[in-house]
Amino acid sequence: MEEEVQIVLEDASEMMAKALERLDREMDKVRAGRANPKMLESVMVDYYGAQTPISQVANINTPDPRTIAIQPWEKGLIPAIEKAIMAANLGMNPDNNGEIVRINVPPLTEERRKNLVKQVKKMGEDARISIRNIRRDANDTFKKFKKEGLPEDMEKASVDSMQKITDRFAAKIEEMLDKKEKDILTV
Repeated sequence: MEEEVQIVLEDASEMMAKALERLDREMDKVRAGRANPKMLESVMVDYYGAQTPISQVANINTPDPRTIAIQPWEKGLIPAIEKAIMAANLGMNPDNNGEIVRINVPPLTEERRKNLVKQVKKMGEDARISIRNIRRDANDTFKKFKKEGLPEDMEKASVDSMQKITDRFAAKIEEMLDKKEKDILTV
């Protein structure tokens, strides 16, 4: 029984770590007024009839805090890249000079910053809900183990351990949200 309890705790911890990674990836897509190549992660380019991530057909970098430069590996892809960026509805207008596609990231308005903070807080709340659901499932498993013969003190210790793990991940979420909020509100 002790082994099963340990496995449940490890699995729950692993699932919570994945929820944290998902939150991190989602928050990376929220632009904080500075250019970031990750802003284009969801952009798919029509590459000879196949939808391909932009990062697989071009080199993406940020020469300055307000500009994203996209250098396609084939010059013929420039119109397809521009079209894909427009279709992705990111609120950015691509501009090309025949060799490089540039995107000027406009500064955020105060209202837009507040909306982005709300959006990030919702992402954080979704991550918290995910973590609480994982905790609930683990605790339900411990109750089931108790019915199957797990001593009551071990069940209580397991629930306490699960709560400590949950608290640790909840604190990490708070830390990530605070950092992103400061990033968004910094002008």
